[in-house]
Amino acid sequence: MATRGVAAPEVEQTYVRLQALAHQVEESPRGLWLFYSMRGEIETAREFGAQLMDFAQRRHDASLLFEAHMVLGITLFRLGEVLPARTHLEQGTALYEPTQHHAQACLYAADPGVILLCYAARALWLLGYPAQAVKRSHAALTLADQLSHPFSQAYAVTWTAFLQQLRRDRPAVEARVEAVGRLSTAHGFPFLAEAGAFLQGWARAEQGQREAGMAQMAQALVGPRAAGVDQGLPYWLALLAEVYGQSAQTEEGLALLSEALPVADKAGGRYWAAELYRLTGVVLLHQPAPDVTQAETWLTQALAMARQQQVKSWELRATLSLSRLWQQQGKHDEARQLLTEVYG
Repeated sequence: MATRGVAAPEVEQTYVRLQALAHQVEESPRGLWLFYSMRGEIETAREFGAQLMDFAQRRHDASLLFEAHMVLGITLFRLGEVLPARTHLEQGTALYEPTQHHAQACLYAADPGVILLCYAARALWLLGYPAQAVKRSHAALTLADQLSHPFSQAYAVTWTAFLQQLRRDRPAVEARVEAVGRLSTAHGFPFLAEAGAFLQGWARAEQGQREAGMAQMAQALVGPRAAGVDQGLPYWLALLAEVYGQSAQTEEGLALLSEALPVADKAGGRYWAAELYRLTGVVLLHQPAPDVTQAETWLTQALAMARQQQVKSWELRATLSLSRLWQQQGKHDEARQLLTEVYG
């Protein structure tokens, strides 16, 4: 996974073999969770995550219980059930013991404690706790450095760069991207290198170098798309679509968003749904002849989805976009009331 990518044929062959072996012995279902998670069959992965939790509880196995909390936390997060996901991620973090659990990096590529902290940071940001998210992110970086495990270090730095991008902190993104490039080049992690290049392109676009930034972002997508990597793809497509929209290339932006929505649903990126809806509405408003009615529908759906998933950061973004539209339509009181509630 570290050197070939999560969708490489060798990875799938290994998990197919693991699946066959798990049926032959009374083994925990973790291999099956991994298998279906990697294939993007996220609902099936949830079932095996629940089986793993039951397996661990019946055997009073603390190590397996730690792992069950991790896999359920990741699965629920990807399904857009961020609040219960946070609970599992925090419980897994509390059970983590580096000397006992670091060996599981052979199953997950990165150290499981680092993975937990990175997912917890993203979950906290989505739920509206950016300061706590940064603390978890720094804890992941510290743990990875203490373990001196190269892929865990590169993984933690990459996820920290993603978090800083969500916070729109361009200088922090640029600093992390430089570290991602160094680690990926030194140890041969091509997909993390592409993630770093993509974020570097975003930073260039934010600096005003939009054409060069968009070209770099599009080029960084070539490898993951060719390899069939769906995990994380909605995020990349959303960012590039947003830049296209800001550059008046609305057709390209809408095409990317149309591609991202089914991928998010299929591959376990449902936590991105509200933002994808919002961006669709925003890009429609950037058109030479804005489709205000359709845009308002998409923004309203974004707000409803964010509230359903209880993700305050997406709710705030959707509210801001819808409030701006209403303000332009002269509905000042309605816009102010809508924004006041979520901001409070």
